[in-house]
Amino acid sequence: MEIQKHIRCKFGDVGEYVFIPGDEARAEKIAERLENVVLIARNRAYHVYTGTLNGVKVSVCSTGIGGPSASIAIEELIKVGAKTLIRVGSAGSRQPDMPIGSLVIATAAYRGEGTSHAYAPAPFPAVADLRVTLALMRAAKYLGYDFYHGVVYTRDAYYVQDQNLNEFLRECGVVAAEQECAITFILGSVKHVRTGAILATDSNIWLKPQPSLEEKEKLFRVAEKRAIDVTIKAVEILIEEDRSGKKDIL
Repeated sequence: MEIQKHIRCKFGDVGEYVFIPGDEARAEKIAERLENVVLIARNRAYHVYTGTLNGVKVSVCSTGIGGPSASIAIEELIKVGAKTLIRVGSAGSRQPDMPIGSLVIATAAYRGEGTSHAYAPAPFPAVADLRVTLALMRAAKYLGYDFYHGVVYTRDAYYVQDQNLNEFLRECGVVAAEQECAITFILGSVKHVRTGAILATDSNIWLKPQPSLEEKEKLFRVAEKRAIDVTIKAVEILIEEDRSGKKDIL
């Protein structure tokens, strides 16, 4: 029952299903979609809400920007009972033909950051839970939303662009660049919990000319809402599967 140092929660404060956006404002948007929602704690970048979805306790916790901040939130959420954690994030499109405002369901992450390497050696893959990933895909299809899926690039230095690496990632089919998927997926493996991620794209380094910031933000807001829609539906799917005791993946 000990209060966690950063998220300021104890066992019983959060549900087994947790939405983990980076942005505090996005956490609030997700929380508004829940029933009987209560603000549990607000400390630094960590804003925690708990409510219900289809009669089941679920929670939202913002994780801040980057691996170190996200790892703290995920570690502490797991300590107080979280078992399924889904990142609802933003990313930059990394294929030339991907428009800004796309949805990306991440299946795995290229570990270009540092935090995940404190948990597992470099050869170990950062892979999303298959059941969570399929639930996200089913939810997107149910809602009629187009989406991309595949490997994303997780990095630390937001403003650093390595042209050779960018070209390699493009040639390998990496769909987006972001900052938290690798540590989310690695912690899923190390801590034996289910993790997944859906991202809304807010930029694309390959576009010429580049749209204005206002144009990018307008496209992103539509995609952000859709990402939230998909994640809500995916959690409903997972809740139903878990209630039924479904064991098979397909």
